[in-house]
Amino acid sequence: MNSRRNFIRTAGATILGAGIVSKVGAASVPEAPMQTVATTQPPLIPPNGRPYNPVVTLNGWTLPWRMNNGWKEFHLIAEPVVREMAEGMNAHLWGYNGQSPGPTIECVEGDKVRIFVTNKLKEHTTTHWHGIILPAGMDGVGGLSQPQIPPGKTFVYEFEMKKSGTFMYHPHADEMVQMAMGMYGSLVVHPKNPNHHRVDRDFIFIMTAYDIDPGSYTPRINTMTDFNMWTWNSRVFPGIDPFVINQGDRARIRFGNLTMTNHPIHMHGYDFEVTCTDGGWVPKAARWPEVTVDCAVGQMRAFEFDAIYPGDWAIHCHKSHHTMNAMGHSVPTSINVETKDVVEKITKLVPDYMAMGQDGMADMAVMSMPLPDNTLPMMTGQGPFGPVEMGGMFSVVKVHEGIKRGDFKDPGWYKHPKGTVASEWNGPVPDPVKAPKGGKA
Repeated sequence: MNSRRNFIRTAGATILGAGIVSKVGAASVPEAPMQTVATTQPPLIPPNGRPYNPVVTLNGWTLPWRMNNGWKEFHLIAEPVVREMAEGMNAHLWGYNGQSPGPTIECVEGDKVRIFVTNKLKEHTTTHWHGIILPAGMDGVGGLSQPQIPPGKTFVYEFEMKKSGTFMYHPHADEMVQMAMGMYGSLVVHPKNPNHHRVDRDFIFIMTAYDIDPGSYTPRINTMTDFNMWTWNSRVFPGIDPFVINQGDRARIRFGNLTMTNHPIHMHGYDFEVTCTDGGWVPKAARWPEVTVDCAVGQMRAFEFDAIYPGDWAIHCHKSHHTMNAMGHSVPTSINVETKDVVEKITKLVPDYMAMGQDGMADMAVMSMPLPDNTLPMMTGQGPFGPVEMGGMFSVVKVHEGIKRGDFKDPGWYKHPKGTVASEWNGPVPDPVKAPKGGKA
């Protein structure tokens, strides 16, 4: 998770990027700020243009821009990148401006945006602005609405943001490969009136999935369903930073889905309101209470809640395989199978062999077993009470007292008031009462 030291150091990197843009001549393509770290960056307070309340991109950052005769100009670089999925594992992906996902683009309803896209891949690409109302020729579907962007070339997209909401961008060129390699990013259009839909904390991430063999670095791009790395912004637990919220804040969590299946996102400790889709804002009278909201392929969702209950609350996809890292799906179940004799025979041939699964898989979270290089355990991550036994699409919503406005540093673990933690019962436990045969008393 993001430490205080890393947060301060990487915040400086984004500020530097904004300064570089301001030096570029008005008639040229703006320089493209780059990002080299995978930790969550502070929100980018808009230095010019219409005011808005910025989002925080989970394990990501916002792309700085420049104003040019009323146009808000951005520059994306499509290129190969190395993304740290969690400490101990790097993936060789394709992305934008040094990372996968690319930087979040933030603008305001009514803004005229000009987005330059430079292709540094070895094949052509395009960029589709998912959910944005725009001229057909700016929609980014290679061969249909525009010619593809050849390697080494720069194309420019121009359109006006006609509605506010939560969107994303990704290629529509060789898309099975390019999205499987990590090319995507978030796009947020804020309301023209910054007091509309205002919250104190606003987070965003996009779900993607990869199939990376243990010990390797590059995703298997032809995989359709059997993925082994389920990610939020190309990170897996414990590499996913927490959602840090001050007790009493109104908070919003936005997310999108670019995997090949749906994801029921569940947050503990709260009920919340679904307030936005990629179709727009949900009117107050039509919002519905939830504790889990499903996000289908190609959809965006946002929910809001008043953070009144302090604690460290789990947030995760409720498909249990999606909260695991690389795992062997073809391994037979050995629960209730006596393996002692088999283990003795195998260890004569393979000294490091370890039997697993006879009594469940929880011991995998504490045992130290040899893994190939660049491979994460199936379940990992330590909490204040021991192994969390999760991986993949899992993080923590940290609602703590005394967190200052604009402070998103990890505050550490919640300190539970005395008598509020589940504990061992030391009294007598009665034998279970068996139901009478035939169901009759």
